[in-house]
Amino acid sequence: MKTRLFEKIPMEGVKNIIVVASGKGGVGKSTVAANLAITFARNGLRTALVDADIFGPTIPKMFGIEDARPEVTTLGDKQMIFPVEKYGVKIISIGFFIDRNQSLIWRGPMAGKAVTQLFEDTEWGETDYMIIDFPPGTSDIQLTTVQKLKLTGAIIVTTPQEISLNDARKATSMFKNPGLNVPVIGIIENMSWFTPEKHPDEVYYLFGRGGGLKLAKEYDTVLLGQIPLVSEVGEAAEKGLSVFRQKNKPVITAFEKIAEKIIEKIKAES
Repeated sequence: MKTRLFEKIPMEGVKNIIVVASGKGGVGKSTVAANLAITFARNGLRTALVDADIFGPTIPKMFGIEDARPEVTTLGDKQMIFPVEKYGVKIISIGFFIDRNQSLIWRGPMAGKAVTQLFEDTEWGETDYMIIDFPPGTSDIQLTTVQKLKLTGAIIVTTPQEISLNDARKATSMFKNPGLNVPVIGIIENMSWFTPEKHPDEVYYLFGRGGGLKLAKEYDTVLLGQIPLVSEVGEAAEKGLSVFRQKNKPVITAFEKIAEKIIEKIKAES
């Protein structure tokens, strides 16, 4: 199969671009992407977060900035968008430009063009890590992004259960495709176990166990970490609050360790 070459978008000043993907919805991919971005920023890294889910943008809600409108300024002969900033993260989303109750009825190519404009028409400045929150699946948005950007790598989010792993395999296979060949940095297993707040010594594996490690071994990559299922995290996202403003230390520790592993792996392979 011949690889068709696409002109890359010149993301000047952006050092590393990481996509966070999953094969299916409901695995907490956007929550992982958002809190991973905040973790990088908390550690002094200049961080950006792109909500690439054109049809169901959730990042503005998770950051409590649904009513925000990015500043648009003319630079030279082009109008440029300045990202909205919160928790030290530069954020851009199609959700900033449409009514929160408005649905986009677009065919795949239009969605691909829209996400391309988010990258081309935004003034990112100096950025150490850009995280892209992909929509679920393997469609035009994912393909366009992979073809148009020089990606550092991809992170796959899954839950331990087999039905989630089956879809995660499809997402991983897309990046491994010889025509795309995007490095898979590793696997993040979300909702790994549940511990009741009033019974901190009890652990319940509601969705099975070992799924993330199994997937990592299948695709010769690493398990970056496991994140427990905590109702407080979901409630925080609903209110636009960072997980770091909550009391649950295991979740905070998990994100800190995952971010550390990602940085170490990228440095080792660069």
